[in-house]
Amino acid sequence: MLKLTVKAGEYLLVGDNIKLVFTGGSASNLHILVDAPKSMNVVRSAALEKYGMAPGPGNEVKHHKDRELSQEAKEKIKAILMEERKKAKRAERAGNARA
Repeated sequence: MLKLTVKAGEYLLVGDNIKLVFTGGSASNLHILVDAPKSMNVVRSAALEKYGMAPGPGNEVKHHKDRELSQEAKEKIKAILMEERKKAKRAERAGNARA
C-alpha cells in the first residue's frame, strides 16, 4: 500500500484512464474528484459495508445518477485543471531551457 501526502490541486494518475484530483478538505475529511470511465465501478467503502458486500467482481453497487454539479463547482474544477496544465507547460519549458 502506498501512503502519500498531497496538497489541494495535486492529482494522482492510476493507469492510463483514472485521475484522482485532491481539492482540499479538513483534518477529518478529504475532497476528491474521481475522473474514471463510466465502465469502471467506483464505490465508497461505506457503501460496501452498508450492503454487506466485499469488493470484487460481481459485487458492483448500482448507484443513481448524481445531481448535476453547481456552476461554481464546475468553475473551480476547471480552474484547478487549467492551473495544472499551466504548471506542466512551465515545467516543460524549464526542462527544454536546461537542455
